[in-house]
This record gives sequence, C-alpha cells and structure tokens, in this order.
Amino acid sequence: MRSICIVICLLSFGAGKAQDKPESAVQETIERFFEGFHKRDTALMRTVMGREVFMQRIGRTPTGTPVLKNESMEDFLTSMANLPDTLQIQERLLDYRIQTDGNMAHAWTPYEFYLEGKLHHCGVNSFQLFHDGSGWKIIYLVDTRRVEDCKS
Repeated sequence: MRSICIVICLLSFGAGKAQDKPESAVQETIERFFEGFHKRDTALMRTVMGREVFMQRIGRTPTGTPVLKNESMEDFLTSMANLPDTLQIQERLLDYRIQTDGNMAHAWTPYEFYLEGKLHHCGVNSFQLFHDGSGWKIIYLVDTRRVEDCKS
C-alpha cells in the first residue's frame, strides 16, 4: 500500500511539472506584440491586445522635469501603420520578469530601441495582462524612455 501511495505522488508531481507555465504564455504574447510592431502589422498586434488598452509613457521635458503622458492605443497603432517601410526600427527586449496570479500577469521588460541600426533610446516596458479564457491580452502598457545611461 505504501509503494502505491509513493507512485501516485510521483506521478502527480510529474504531471504538474509537465503543464505549461503561464509565464511562458505571457512572454509569447509580448513577443507576438513585438513581432507585429517590427512588421508594422497592427492586425497582428491587435490579436494580443484587450478591447481597451491603457497606454502611458514616463519621460522628461527638455528642462528635465519628470512627465507622465497618456497615449491612445488607436493613435499609437495609427502612427505605427503610417511609418515608412524604409524606416528601420527595432526594440530589443533585454529580459523578462513575469509574475502571475490567476488571470492577471505583470511583465517588466528592459529594452533598447534602435533607429536605422543605431541605439536611439532605452528604458523599461511594464505590461499588465489579463487572461480572458482564450489567451493572455495586453490591457495596460507603460514605458520609460531615456537617452542617457543606455548600455550599448
């Protein structure tokens, strides 16, 4: 009887390990968003976005005063779609720090942004995601943007 209990416990432990972690699915969602971003494919980006996405940017004025700016996701997507095809843009995510609790997730992604192959600015993206039953959706995005203290 004891050996049967041990086998059941071991099988249960193995089955739990075999399940996909939500952190992986969250990362895949963000990667899909940036796949669309780099291709300027707003339809692809929308596949991983909630119906309403709140977007903000933290930066500084020319005089150095901290500022928080709200941006409409529709305006952002329109600006992405209107970028010239010849303009080279790339946002390189340097790391993923992901936390989940049920249907909510948070991802912290430091990044470097390259324009025409040259480092333009760097910062951090902070994503809030919601699992709507069919998959993870981005519902909030705030980022920082700075030109100083970038690694490269």
